Amino acid sequence: MKAFLLAAGQGTRLRPHTEGTPKCLLPVRGVPMLEIWLALCRRCGISDVLVNTHAHAAAVRDFMTQWRNGIRVTVVEEPELYGSAGTLLANRKWVQGEEKFWVFYADVLTNADLAAMSKFHDGVFAATLGLYSVPDPQRCGIATLDENSTIVSFVEKPATPSGNLAFAGLMLATPELLDAIPQKRGADIAFDVLPRLLGRMRGYRIPEYVLDIGTLENYDLAQKSWPGIEFAHSS
Repeated sequence: MKAFLLAAGQGTRLRPHTEGTPKCLLPVRGVPMLEIWLALCRRCGISDVLVNTHAHAAAVRDFMTQWRNGIRVTVVEEPELYGSAGTLLANRKWVQGEEKFWVFYADVLTNADLAAMSKFHDGVFAATLGLYSVPDPQRCGIATLDENSTIVSFVEKPATPSGNLAFAGLMLATPELLDAIPQKRGADIAFDVLPRLLGRMRGYRIPEYVLDIGTLENYDLAQKSWPGIEFAHSS
């Protein structure tokens, strides 16, 4: 199985840590986040990972030349940021023939049981989104589910949130999701794609640790709270 690991963000909110280091290589308790993600991928049987880069791309390539864990990694440098959805579209051929594939945001720290999430996924849907409860829903993409866990509403950074179930930056997707990406510069998954697929996505509530490392506050919190990738719930 294949996975996109979206890692091209410039990490402006994490300065000064990101002035000389890409966000995906910032360490959590001494381990780069990219290494944590690859270990998680290996654990759930993902065979191929595509990592996109932009800022400090050479550092990511250097890191990957030293990585030996059985996963085939493709590093794609974006001369300009394509946007999260734009990256998927630009590399669509890489998942050609795949019935489903993962999409991960590299700045999310998690030990989610991906096997359990994959088991939850229903193949008739375009995607399954990993969701978690957040204290600040106005900063996130908020999903509303019906009684069958189908996503009936999705709003990115809502002024008046309908709840606090946020997109965790983990998604099991199908080619139908790729078909929903608009041909526009900087297309974004949360803003431009997910609202087009209402009724065609399921929401999976992640019971394990999830933290968006998008701010200095959360990066500091990760150093204190990260338990490692051992699953709290084994499948």
